[in-house]
Amino acid sequence: MRALIQRVTSARVIVDDVVVGRIDPAEHGAPQGLLVLIGVTHHDTVPTAHALADKVWRIRVLDGERSAADLGAPILVVSQFTLYADTRKGRRPSWSQAAPGPVAEPLVEAFTGALRDLGAPVATGRFGARMNIELTNDGPVTLMLEV
Repeated sequence: MRALIQRVTSARVIVDDVVVGRIDPAEHGAPQGLLVLIGVTHHDTVPTAHALADKVWRIRVLDGERSAADLGAPILVVSQFTLYADTRKGRRPSWSQAAPGPVAEPLVEAFTGALRDLGAPVATGRFGARMNIELTNDGPVTLMLEV
């Protein structure tokens, strides 16, 4: 699994002109939150999803080298199969490393559930939908995490 995390001051996901998920860290008393784009590959498992959720929750990338866990900061999770694009050859990405929807969706749900079990306030996009994401990246801070 891969997670591209961005430190944000706000973020929201829109599907068909409807906001389906949003975070506003100030509502939780936090200076920032995290937008997490999550990608799944073929060999990922539920334990992988749980390990990555723990890493995201505890990574110290918010102000003062604090984590979302330290601040109770909200997290917006959006599935993103393109994180597994292979662009080494030619001009057209290959998606062969991305797990198909029936494999990926339960693992994205396991990741999201693990964050909630850890105490994270979590919002989500809609799996498989064409989504528009609006965010204010703070810093900017953007990191790729893998387990």
